[in-house]
Amino acid sequence: MDSSTQYALAYALSTTAGLRGFLTLLAASVAAHAGWIHPGAGFAWLGSTHVTELLAVFATGEFVGDKIPVVDHVLHAVYLAARPLIGAILVGGTVHSGNPMERDVAMGVGALNALVVHSASSATRAGSSAVSLGAGTPLISLIEDAATVAGIIVAFIQPFVAAVLAAVLLLTLLWTTRSVVRGIRGRRRTSTHGAM
Repeated sequence: MDSSTQYALAYALSTTAGLRGFLTLLAASVAAHAGWIHPGAGFAWLGSTHVTELLAVFATGEFVGDKIPVVDHVLHAVYLAARPLIGAILVGGTVHSGNPMERDVAMGVGALNALVVHSASSATRAGSSAVSLGAGTPLISLIEDAATVAGIIVAFIQPFVAAVLAAVLLLTLLWTTRSVVRGIRGRRRTSTHGAM
Protein backbone atom coordinates (compact mmCIF):
# COMPACT_ATOMS: atom_id res chain seq x y z
CA MET A 1 0.00 0.00 0.00
CA ASP A 2 1.60 3.27 -1.09
CA SER A 3 1.77 6.39 1.06
CA SER A 4 -1.22 8.20 -0.47
CA THR A 5 -3.41 5.09 -0.10
CA GLN A 6 -2.37 4.78 3.55
CA TYR A 7 -3.36 8.40 4.21
CA ALA A 8 -6.70 7.93 2.43
CA LEU A 9 -7.41 4.81 4.50
CA ALA A 10 -6.36 6.58 7.71
CA TYR A 11 -8.59 9.58 6.98
CA ALA A 12 -11.60 7.39 6.17
CA LEU A 13 -11.14 5.29 9.31
CA SER A 14 -10.59 8.28 11.60
CA THR A 15 -13.85 9.70 10.24
CA THR A 16 -15.86 6.54 10.97
CA ALA A 17 -14.17 6.45 14.39
CA GLY A 18 -15.96 9.71 15.15
CA LEU A 19 -19.24 7.80 14.81
CA ARG A 20 -18.29 4.37 16.18
CA GLY A 21 -14.80 4.36 17.63
CA PHE A 22 -14.59 0.83 18.98
CA LEU A 23 -16.26 -0.73 15.95
CA THR A 24 -13.76 0.99 13.64
CA LEU A 25 -10.82 0.01 15.85
CA LEU A 26 -12.15 -3.56 15.91
CA ALA A 27 -12.26 -3.58 12.10
CA ALA A 28 -8.65 -2.35 11.97
CA SER A 29 -7.65 -5.00 14.51
CA VAL A 30 -9.30 -7.75 12.45
CA ALA A 31 -7.62 -6.38 9.30
CA ALA A 32 -4.23 -6.40 11.04
CA HIS A 33 -4.84 -9.88 12.44
CA ALA A 34 -5.74 -11.14 8.95
CA GLY A 35 -2.74 -9.42 7.35
CA TRP A 36 -4.80 -6.97 5.26
CA ILE A 37 -2.98 -4.07 6.89
CA HIS A 38 0.44 -4.07 8.52
CA PRO A 39 0.64 -1.71 11.51
CA GLY A 40 3.97 0.01 11.90
CA ALA A 41 6.33 -0.02 14.85
CA GLY A 42 4.55 0.58 18.12
CA PHE A 43 1.16 -0.53 16.76
CA ALA A 44 1.73 -4.25 16.15
CA TRP A 45 -0.42 -4.97 19.23
CA LEU A 46 -3.43 -3.92 17.14
CA GLY A 47 -3.42 -7.34 15.41
CA SER A 48 -3.23 -9.32 18.65
CA THR A 49 -5.98 -11.88 19.25
CA HIS A 50 -6.55 -10.62 22.79
CA VAL A 51 -6.91 -7.02 21.57
CA THR A 52 -9.38 -8.12 18.88
CA GLU A 53 -11.46 -9.99 21.47
CA LEU A 54 -11.42 -7.06 23.90
CA LEU A 55 -12.40 -4.61 21.15
CA ALA A 56 -15.28 -6.91 20.15
CA VAL A 57 -16.65 -6.58 23.70
CA PHE A 58 -16.26 -2.78 23.67
CA ALA A 59 -17.81 -2.50 20.19
CA THR A 60 -20.82 -4.54 21.32
CA GLY A 61 -21.26 -2.31 24.37
CA GLU A 62 -20.96 0.77 22.15
CA PHE A 63 -23.58 -0.60 19.74
CA VAL A 64 -26.12 -1.53 22.43
CA GLY A 65 -25.58 1.44 24.76
CA ASP A 66 -25.96 3.93 21.95
CA LYS A 67 -29.58 2.86 21.41
CA ILE A 68 -30.69 3.72 24.96
CA PRO A 69 -31.66 7.43 25.30
CA VAL A 70 -30.10 8.29 28.69
CA VAL A 71 -27.18 5.87 28.44
CA ASP A 72 -26.18 7.25 25.04
CA HIS A 73 -25.64 10.74 26.52
CA VAL A 74 -23.34 9.34 29.20
CA LEU A 75 -21.42 7.31 26.61
CA HIS A 76 -21.08 10.33 24.31
CA ALA A 77 -19.44 12.25 27.15
CA VAL A 78 -16.95 9.38 27.64
CA TYR A 79 -16.37 9.16 23.89
CA LEU A 80 -15.41 12.83 23.80
CA ALA A 81 -12.02 11.64 25.08
CA ALA A 82 -12.00 8.10 23.65
CA ARG A 83 -12.80 8.76 20.00
CA PRO A 84 -9.96 11.23 19.33
CA LEU A 85 -7.56 8.73 20.93
CA ILE A 86 -8.96 5.99 18.71
CA GLY A 87 -8.64 8.26 15.66
CA ALA A 88 -4.97 8.81 16.48
CA ILE A 89 -4.36 5.07 16.98
CA LEU A 90 -6.01 4.28 13.63
CA VAL A 91 -3.76 6.75 11.82
CA GLY A 92 -0.67 5.50 13.65
CA GLY A 93 -1.58 1.91 12.81
CA THR A 94 -2.19 2.50 9.10
CA VAL A 95 0.33 5.19 8.07
CA HIS A 96 3.94 4.09 7.69
CA SER A 97 6.21 7.08 7.74
CA GLY A 98 9.98 7.08 8.12
CA ASN A 99 9.63 10.44 9.81
CA PRO A 100 8.21 10.12 13.37
CA MET A 101 7.26 13.82 13.40
CA GLU A 102 5.19 13.39 10.22
CA ARG A 103 3.42 10.39 11.71
CA ASP A 104 2.74 12.24 14.98
CA VAL A 105 1.25 15.21 13.10
CA ALA A 106 -0.91 12.83 11.06
CA MET A 107 -2.08 11.16 14.28
CA GLY A 108 -2.98 14.58 15.68
CA VAL A 109 -5.01 15.34 12.55
CA GLY A 110 -6.74 11.95 12.85
CA ALA A 111 -7.61 12.68 16.48
CA LEU A 112 -8.98 16.10 15.57
CA ASN A 113 -11.00 14.64 12.69
CA ALA A 114 -12.58 12.00 14.95
CA LEU A 115 -13.33 14.68 17.56
CA VAL A 116 -15.03 16.99 15.03
CA VAL A 117 -17.15 14.15 13.63
CA HIS A 118 -18.08 13.00 17.13
CA SER A 119 -18.95 16.53 18.27
CA ALA A 120 -21.07 17.22 15.17
CA SER A 121 -22.86 13.90 15.57
CA SER A 122 -23.51 14.58 19.27
CA ALA A 123 -24.88 18.06 18.52
CA THR A 124 -27.22 16.63 15.88
CA ARG A 125 -28.37 13.98 18.31
CA ALA A 126 -28.95 16.57 21.06
CA GLY A 127 -31.12 18.58 18.66
CA SER A 128 -33.07 15.45 17.77
CA SER A 129 -33.54 14.58 21.45
CA ALA A 130 -34.84 18.09 22.17
CA VAL A 131 -37.45 17.72 19.44
CA SER A 132 -38.37 14.03 19.86
CA LEU A 133 -37.74 13.73 23.63
CA GLY A 134 -35.25 10.94 22.92
CA ALA A 135 -37.56 8.86 20.73
CA GLY A 136 -35.38 9.52 17.67
CA THR A 137 -32.19 8.28 19.36
CA PRO A 138 -32.39 4.62 18.22
CA LEU A 139 -33.07 5.65 14.61
CA ILE A 140 -30.16 8.09 14.51
CA SER A 141 -27.97 5.43 16.13
CA LEU A 142 -28.90 2.88 13.45
CA ILE A 143 -28.13 5.41 10.70
CA GLU A 144 -24.72 6.02 12.29
CA ASP A 145 -24.16 2.23 12.52
CA ALA A 146 -24.95 1.82 8.83
CA ALA A 147 -22.73 4.76 7.83
CA THR A 148 -19.87 3.37 9.92
CA VAL A 149 -20.11 -0.17 8.55
CA ALA A 150 -20.38 1.10 4.96
CA GLY A 151 -17.48 3.50 5.54
CA ILE A 152 -15.26 0.76 6.96
CA ILE A 153 -16.01 -1.65 4.11
CA VAL A 154 -15.38 0.97 1.42
CA ALA A 155 -12.23 2.15 3.25
CA PHE A 156 -10.59 -1.26 2.97
CA ILE A 157 -11.76 -1.89 -0.62
CA GLN A 158 -11.41 1.61 -2.14
CA PRO A 159 -9.58 3.95 0.27
CA PHE A 160 -9.72 6.99 -2.03
CA VAL A 161 -13.47 6.64 -2.59
CA ALA A 162 -13.91 6.20 1.17
CA ALA A 163 -11.87 9.36 1.84
CA VAL A 164 -14.13 11.38 -0.48
CA LEU A 165 -17.25 9.92 1.15
CA ALA A 166 -15.76 10.70 4.57
CA ALA A 167 -15.29 14.34 3.56
CA VAL A 168 -18.90 14.47 2.32
CA LEU A 169 -20.10 12.94 5.61
CA LEU A 170 -18.12 15.49 7.61
CA LEU A 171 -19.52 18.41 5.63
CA THR A 172 -23.05 17.01 5.95
CA LEU A 173 -22.68 16.64 9.72
CA LEU A 174 -21.34 20.18 10.05
CA TRP A 175 -24.21 21.56 7.95
CA THR A 176 -26.75 19.57 10.00
CA THR A 177 -25.19 20.80 13.25
CA ARG A 178 -25.40 24.38 12.05
CA SER A 179 -29.07 23.90 11.13
CA VAL A 180 -29.84 22.33 14.52
CA VAL A 181 -28.12 25.17 16.40
CA ARG A 182 -30.02 27.77 14.35
CA GLY A 183 -33.30 25.94 15.00
CA ILE A 184 -32.69 25.83 18.75
CA ARG A 185 -31.77 29.53 18.82
CA GLY A 186 -34.90 30.34 16.82
CA ARG A 187 -37.10 28.41 19.26
CA ARG A 188 -35.50 30.18 22.22
CA ARG A 189 -36.12 33.57 20.67
CA THR A 190 -39.73 32.64 19.94
CA SER A 191 -40.33 31.37 23.48
CA THR A 192 -38.63 34.45 24.97
CA HIS A 193 -40.77 36.84 22.90
CA GLY A 194 -43.87 34.77 23.67
CA ALA A 195 -43.21 35.05 27.39
CA MET A 196 -43.07 38.84 27.26
